[in-house]
Amino acid sequence: MPEPFVPPPYPYDRLDELKALGAALPGGLVDLSIGTPCDPPPDVVLDALARSGAERGYPPSVGSPAYRESAAAWMDRRLGVAIDPAHIAACVGTKELVAGVPQWLRLRRPDLDTVLYPAISYPTYAMGATLAGCRAVPYAHMDDIDPGDAARALCLWVNVPGNPTGELGDLGAAATWGRAHGVPVLCDECYVEFTWDGPPRTILEHGADGVLAVHSLSKRSNLAGARAGFYAGDPELVRYLSEVRKHAGFMVPGPVQAAAVAAWADDAHVDAQRARYQSRLVTMADALDLVGVDVPLPAGAFYLWAPAPDGDAWALARRLAAQGGVLVSPGEFYGPEGAGHVRVAVVQPDERLALVAERLAR
Repeated sequence: MPEPFVPPPYPYDRLDELKALGAALPGGLVDLSIGTPCDPPPDVVLDALARSGAERGYPPSVGSPAYRESAAAWMDRRLGVAIDPAHIAACVGTKELVAGVPQWLRLRRPDLDTVLYPAISYPTYAMGATLAGCRAVPYAHMDDIDPGDAARALCLWVNVPGNPTGELGDLGAAATWGRAHGVPVLCDECYVEFTWDGPPRTILEHGADGVLAVHSLSKRSNLAGARAGFYAGDPELVRYLSEVRKHAGFMVPGPVQAAAVAAWADDAHVDAQRARYQSRLVTMADALDLVGVDVPLPAGAFYLWAPAPDGDAWALARRLAAQGGVLVSPGEFYGPEGAGHVRVAVVQPDERLALVAERLAR
């Protein structure tokens, strides 16, 4: 008889002991373990949220025409790709899409059972496979993927800029690999506005055939609590997923859709947020250097991927909590290959990061 599924502990729940160490210091805990934005969304977005008049009716699951047109205009303006709004569909943030897409793809291809995902990455790529009853198979390099795994693959995930490492992978190579193997490539691009090394990039620069780009307002516009995102690309994949999701009742609330239209249309608040994160990354890298942790600045995203000096990430996390009152995430949360690092999310106000630096300087 098959064993019943038992949900594993949520990774961040394992940090409670370290939270207590940080909370005991004067000024309390500075939580840099989760990428929850701390800065306010722009007023134009909040005004649209409050004044939409869209509360009474059911919103379109695929997203209103204005929602999809605003997203398409943003991609054209900021990423340099022209996407037909008909090939864009809304999602309720992007985590639910990441977690749910393997089961929907498996309904389409019940003969396939494997999700390929980066070996060091956001844990929901693997969990989505598990929830669909699929095999979650990590890869370090696409060239090293076993041909047998490629033959069984429902999809391959890439994430650029990457969480937690900030790396900028070769999206052209990913698109080419997917087309050569007949495997849809799903590219999580939620940190694209925070690309530091060169211009922002999207997999759709390399054509839409067989690929999807996944985007969110959670990080770009500090709207994590509103839950608004979209996926765009291969027309048939977008059509299929939007029809399945329509039957399941996935809908971005109408007022949130109105706010998203305003958010995608406004770039000034994103430019200001970029400057904040760049400054905070430098502040925290300098603070870690005070205790012998030499961490490079990332190529993208707002995380520092810091190597533990002796390879023991939990010991480093405990030390940072006890001495600096700061909570960080051990790298094993993002896969076994990340076990020698900690991730530091620079998502607290400048004065809180300065407090950490002051504590560590002692």
